[in-house]
Amino acid sequence: MHRRPPSRAPRPARVLASALAVGALLTCAACSGEGEGDGAAGDHASDVAASPLAAESPLASPRTGKSASPRAQKSAAPVLTPAGAKAALITEADLEDDWTQVKDAAGWGDKLVIGKVDVADFLTAKTNATDCQKLLDALYDDDLLGKPSGASALTGFEQDDSRLLYQVAAYDRAKLGASLNWLKTLPVTCDQFTATDSKGGHRTVQVIEDPVPSVGDARQGLQVTVTGTSGSAPTTLTLQLAVVRVGTDAITVTSGGLDGTESDTTEAAVRNGTTHLKDVLAGRTPPAQPGNLD
Repeated sequence: MHRRPPSRAPRPARVLASALAVGALLTCAACSGEGEGDGAAGDHASDVAASPLAAESPLASPRTGKSASPRAQKSAAPVLTPAGAKAALITEADLEDDWTQVKDAAGWGDKLVIGKVDVADFLTAKTNATDCQKLLDALYDDDLLGKPSGASALTGFEQDDSRLLYQVAAYDRAKLGASLNWLKTLPVTCDQFTATDSKGGHRTVQVIEDPVPSVGDARQGLQVTVTGTSGSAPTTLTLQLAVVRVGTDAITVTSGGLDGTESDTTEAAVRNGTTHLKDVLAGRTPPAQPGNLD
């Protein structure tokens, strides 16, 4: 386990190195001393109950079964709709500093997180190597929590060479709980390992816990540091990952860059995003904010 490095001196927020800075693009998937997976909280976590508004809202529809009684239908958690997922996204107004919302976030990708884990680092724990490979693949494939089972939406923001990607989606409850539990194990199973790129270059990857605001039903956070080279220059990419579960839905924030992370920006995205998602599930439309993209 590695201690979290000391905070840097104040600087402009840096949230994911641009393609020009590292010769690559960002794909974002995906915290916490207060984190808890479904194993700890899922068995008794409180789902967001459907309100009278939610039953008629295009943002969240009632979750019902063929044999469900009217009382059960009223108490069941609402289902996030595509319109609701889009409405639950954060905007520029939810972040600090001068962020610009972009339309091409789904196409971001960062080659610094592509690599084959060196199994030799795990002589007595081969399954750990599998988990670490899964982490790298999930960061690049944009599915830190696995594939959504229902509605999903994402958006991205840029500020200079920095990037932040925000996702909201509906998941299968059991799989979502398993994903949160898996994330919680990574600071131990993948605290430090080596990955090799397609040209044989070696990258050192470190994973530590990262705090997340105490919001939602469960939460988990990580900080992933990848040290290697871009061209011939030494490069260190730091990613901050924050996941918050609300019922069977979740928000994921991925941020980072060559100059480290900006925790205040990530925290603002988590707090405001959780509020938006709760509003949508309760049948309320989040307040209109400047910067929304069609």
